[in-house]
Amino acid sequence: MKIQLERLPHQVAAIDAINQAFKGVDVNTKNPDAGYIYANPILNYAGNEKSYIDIKMETGTGKTFVYTQMMYEMHKQGIFKFVIVVPTPSIKEGTKNFITSDYARQYFFGVPGYENVKIQLNTINAGDFKNKRGRRNFPAQLSEFVEATRQNVNQIQVLLINSGMLSKNSGMHKSDYDQTLLGGETNPIKAIAATRPVIIIDEPHRFPRNKVTYKAIEEMKPQLIVRFGATFPQTMTGKGKNKRTIIDYYRGEPQFTLNAIDSFNQGLVKAIDINYPEITEEEASRLYKVKSVKAKQLVLSRNGKDYPVNVNENLADVDEGFAGEITYAGGKKLSNELELQPDMKLIPGTFSQNYQDEIIQQAIDRHFEAEVRNFMRSESGGNAPKIKTLSLFFIDSIASFRGPEHTKGWLAKHFEKMLTKKLKQLIKKYEMSIESREKEYCEFLQATLRDLNAEHQQVYAGYFSEDRGSGDEAIQAEVDDILKNKEKLLSFKDKDGNWITRRFLFSKWTLREGWDNPNVFVIAKLRTSGSEISKIQEVGRGLRLPVDETGHRVQQDEFESRLAFLIGYDERDFAQTLVNQINEDAPIELNHDELTDAMIKLIVEERQKSDKSFDKDKLLKDLDAHNIITRSNEFKSDVEIDGSKMSGYEALIYFYPEVEHRTKVSSEKVRDHKNQPTTKVKLRKSNWKQLEELWKQLSKRQMIKFDNDVNDLAQTVAEEIFKDNENKIFVRQRPQMIKQKVVTKNNQAVIQESPTDYENNYLTMKYGSFLKKLAMQTDLPVNFLHQQMIAAIKRLNGNKDYINERTLDNLVREFNKRFNERIKNSYSYEPLKFAASTSIYDAKKKEFVDEISANDLGFYSDESAINDDKYLYDRPPLRYDSANPELKILKRTYDNKIVAFGKLPKRAVKIPRYDNGTTTPDFIFKIERERKPIYLVIETKAANMRLGDETIRVIQKTYFDKLKESGVYYQMATSEQEVHDLINKLENGEGDTNDITD
Repeated sequence: MKIQLERLPHQVAAIDAINQAFKGVDVNTKNPDAGYIYANPILNYAGNEKSYIDIKMETGTGKTFVYTQMMYEMHKQGIFKFVIVVPTPSIKEGTKNFITSDYARQYFFGVPGYENVKIQLNTINAGDFKNKRGRRNFPAQLSEFVEATRQNVNQIQVLLINSGMLSKNSGMHKSDYDQTLLGGETNPIKAIAATRPVIIIDEPHRFPRNKVTYKAIEEMKPQLIVRFGATFPQTMTGKGKNKRTIIDYYRGEPQFTLNAIDSFNQGLVKAIDINYPEITEEEASRLYKVKSVKAKQLVLSRNGKDYPVNVNENLADVDEGFAGEITYAGGKKLSNELELQPDMKLIPGTFSQNYQDEIIQQAIDRHFEAEVRNFMRSESGGNAPKIKTLSLFFIDSIASFRGPEHTKGWLAKHFEKMLTKKLKQLIKKYEMSIESREKEYCEFLQATLRDLNAEHQQVYAGYFSEDRGSGDEAIQAEVDDILKNKEKLLSFKDKDGNWITRRFLFSKWTLREGWDNPNVFVIAKLRTSGSEISKIQEVGRGLRLPVDETGHRVQQDEFESRLAFLIGYDERDFAQTLVNQINEDAPIELNHDELTDAMIKLIVEERQKSDKSFDKDKLLKDLDAHNIITRSNEFKSDVEIDGSKMSGYEALIYFYPEVEHRTKVSSEKVRDHKNQPTTKVKLRKSNWKQLEELWKQLSKRQMIKFDNDVNDLAQTVAEEIFKDNENKIFVRQRPQMIKQKVVTKNNQAVIQESPTDYENNYLTMKYGSFLKKLAMQTDLPVNFLHQQMIAAIKRLNGNKDYINERTLDNLVREFNKRFNERIKNSYSYEPLKFAASTSIYDAKKKEFVDEISANDLGFYSDESAINDDKYLYDRPPLRYDSANPELKILKRTYDNKIVAFGKLPKRAVKIPRYDNGTTTPDFIFKIERERKPIYLVIETKAANMRLGDETIRVIQKTYFDKLKESGVYYQMATSEQEVHDLINKLENGEGDTNDITD
């Protein structure tokens, strides 16, 4: 398997924000050193913090990808020397692995404008400065970075270092070397400064500006600093009562923000289930703390009283809850090999091997629940690419995992025993199956069992700090698999077709930060030490969305990914801790008493995504019309909306739910596995039974069959575009510079910027590369495109300046736009011979599921019940995605001719889209009539529909038109009144003669 990088929309937005914030190269500089071949060109506002850039991106959303692409973008303007500063060696290793990976190189090579550009990564470590045979020489990669010249126009030079190398005592600050750089410089920091670098800071909260490390960064004289991270340094401002903490952003705010709330709510990272062992409140209340632990005595403490336990004494003498023959063995260990540390919490009845085993067993169970789901991909009929499932265990004691002289520690032995039992159970379940995917999975399980019993097992591996530099080949192979062989770890088979069964990883602290793997679905914490921050770092190791066996990222709308995080009972409040921390990342603070400017700004920004005309005045007029706010924008205490009484703030949320959507993480995204009363919604099977005949048809998979003339149509569309002169498809592209001038606005001096093309030098592409990219992105024959290009260039007087990246983008964008518009009525759906399961229907059992995720029905919840017995789900809570029209449709009263109705969950129908992906409508109603029942299917949209909504309407209409003989009618609706009118029309028999979908 090869990972296939794909640029996601939020990453595109981040790059666009950087390009907009970047001040560009100073082409008018009169600095005599501007052409210095060892240095970057001089930038506008070089070294000025007001030109520096902050990019806030949550863990797991691809900030390394973004700043790598940023370097390629800046290289287009001649910038070729970058220094990346990370806080730790482990993060440095992760950055190095990404930039040097084959999949990253392959991706960037395929981006127009980057084809021939390569990154030369120079990584130096503290040990590289050590004396060698009495001479003090610079590390070779430092020399290569500093002395590289801009004459190699296709190379980006990157120096990667960690913060420890910038301390005052490090080799970077010394000047006693036996060689020089740049013909005379003996100090590494000063030599780097001479290159006029652009510096990238990863994890900026680890580099506050008043600390030594940041001051060392400043000594490198960066022209520009770009910081990337989920959190940023904090600083104090004001005095006395006005003293407060603020986040230290260069320009007062980030130039791009993707916070934790948006990351979870938009499905850009995995959702999280918190798991912990079930014990009684009485057991939990008898908690003992390890006050001290010495070679010959353990001292436990509870409620201010100390309980000494000497070597070989039984813990049951302290508390009978410590059942079994558990004694203090000395050497800071219990007789069950549990390693003790001061401040560790012990709960009688749990801190024995049995308690550890319980967490391990839960982790194994959670692993195989995810593995079966990921292997079968049943919601896609078993045809979707499989997903390799990995689990990560954090443990207390290395000795419990690795015994002396290649023996296994007690924890490894217990893990193997429980894993063997689970494998045998699953093999027995699947070995008689005739389903091809299940047979294949059984082979995978059998290979796992064989590998587990082999002399050198390959199923699980460990990585600990002590492993660095280990001469043990077996240990080093494990380490390499975990750290360097990401693609191997994500693959099911090697090049010879043998199963790769390794998927359980063990560590102590080493994998807590700087390492991640997208396919970690379970993290089990078998140790009790660690702050809340460390636990959150541990969760971060499994937040990335997974990749399938083809290397493609699987998005949340295709496949709901959840991370199971297993912890001890004494840490059971962690779910709420995590939710609180996520919510602290809200862009604004909600005020329940008045509508603040920040709340107004957020609502307007969200609404303008679909309605450019929406502004502050429209918002205030709407709230005033509904009697929600006073003239001073305070919320009224009593408001009546649609017959329900609520506060003014609650009414705001009713009409503008995006306020809370942007400021609170959904309850579905982080949940306590032991306490999740609203996470599942039960189906009312008797009502779904009313839809059974229809669902037998909907469960049949459909294939899109294009008309025979589609290929000819594609070439016709392309010919039209090549001849189009009015829309300026062919353009000449110049490098841009940013011009700024000071103007007066509202009695204040402000800088006004405008992009301006250079007067000379057009940017062009090699024709072969241009043609190759055009063919790949349009799927049109190269020869055909070549002929069209020859004709187009002739019309342009043979000017080859039009062969550039912007022309390429214009051609591809216009082709896709026009072709999709033309083919939207040039295809049909052809049923296949098999049925497939969806989120609502089990095709194998030919029945509806018992329950679904509440989040599949809607992001928002309303605790009021629907008192209509014909509703498809148990009540409450009521789930919906928009107050208008969805919530209003759900709360409307329907007559007795409606025998079943409700909202359809995500992926309930999965209609294939001609432009990729699938779609499912929002509502279904079954209407009883004299001759035969009929069905009304509804897709809801806001009154101010977006461009893509019409595409969805056409796709869904095409699909449901085939089902009219079965009494199925389809309509897109923007209000509950529209739905009510449609139902009346169908109840009166008008659906037989009138096509309500037109």
